[in-house]
Amino acid sequence: MITLPGFRHDPCSAVHPLGVGSPAFAGMPLARHGLEWIHPELPLAHPFPDGTAAVLSRSVAETALSLGPGDAGAYRRMLAPYTGHWDTLAADFLRTPWDGLPRDPLRFARFGLDAIRPSTWLARRFGGDKGRALMAGLAAHAIAPIGGVATGGVALMFALAAHEVGWPLPRGGSQAVSDALASYVSELGGTIHTGVEVRRLDELPPARAYVFDTSPTALARIAGLGSAYWRYRYGAAAFKVDYALSGPVPWTSPQARIAGTVHLGPTATEIDAALRAAVEGRDPEVPFLITAQPSLVDPGRAPEGRHVLWAYGHVPAGWEGDATEVIERQIERFAPGFRDLVLARAVAGPPQLAARNANYVGGDIACGAFAGLQTLIRPRLARVPYATAHPAVFLCSSATPPGPGVHGMSGHHAAKAVWRVLRAK
Repeated sequence: MITLPGFRHDPCSAVHPLGVGSPAFAGMPLARHGLEWIHPELPLAHPFPDGTAAVLSRSVAETALSLGPGDAGAYRRMLAPYTGHWDTLAADFLRTPWDGLPRDPLRFARFGLDAIRPSTWLARRFGGDKGRALMAGLAAHAIAPIGGVATGGVALMFALAAHEVGWPLPRGGSQAVSDALASYVSELGGTIHTGVEVRRLDELPPARAYVFDTSPTALARIAGLGSAYWRYRYGAAAFKVDYALSGPVPWTSPQARIAGTVHLGPTATEIDAALRAAVEGRDPEVPFLITAQPSLVDPGRAPEGRHVLWAYGHVPAGWEGDATEVIERQIERFAPGFRDLVLARAVAGPPQLAARNANYVGGDIACGAFAGLQTLIRPRLARVPYATAHPAVFLCSSATPPGPGVHGMSGHHAAKAVWRVLRAK
């Protein structure tokens, strides 16, 4: 229990467009092990203070129309080369360069030319604020200023996912993803041990390979790799609040009332300023918020008539302040009277997030900064980024390609790397 009895929250991620569209998960019988994806009526709403909203719908046309007549065509043209090709694009985008050629090289090359650019370049296609704000909000999932390299790819991939596979939630909460994976491991004969901290490699039983889902610096410490990852950088942190509410959030935007995810930041400029403040070490003043409303689509997450809200903003790494007031002030801009519905809240700043998950170094939920060369080359320059100087030790966390997200692809690629090494012995 995080807040009150009967309210079921997600301490970490909540909405999983890359999960439902993951090539790795598609190859596992997770539905047979209890995983059920449920889709909100609208994947994403990006409301504005006047009660209107840009939306990310399952329909490209509906999304385009929400941006206004002047920008509808620009949005359709931007997505047109990629819609209908999720399977190959997802496999290519979530791949690792050492693992052979792309499945669809020409389309991937075209996508790459858009993806490598800052999202601000893509936003130039739009004349109005709605399209630019929508793209900025999608790019902000990288937890980096939206003018950074490859933020355009983050925005494009999330937009395309909404149209191709949706932005669903697992019924019962994100624990259902872990439960299904654990059940499948058990079916295959695996054994899972929890509640044990591994401090040194020699604390583990003998094995031909060890695969670590840890931060690079933790792996170096455990496996005795010295300064192997001394250049690896961690990024800005998250400040998360889980709410137990007496009713649905009173959004002034009708679209926000039916959306599984709601982004709060009225302009691309304001969103970028919030991210820059976090990256540059300044206290949050007007945060950009990513919020989710699981109980709208999964009523079992709260008592009848009640609701849960999941929300986080961005703060400097290791920040020890309290952003609750500025977060709730931002929500009230788009949902006046929100505070009156709060029955309880659970607050987790960077120290609490890092204590909850050691991979969140300084509260960085992406396990590594999305900045500079590290955007494309992580955790360090290597032919096989999952391998280490120790021949039996491998890394599979979101510090490795293709980076953060609930998609299982880092582990998928690491497992292939392990298999190749073991076959060669």
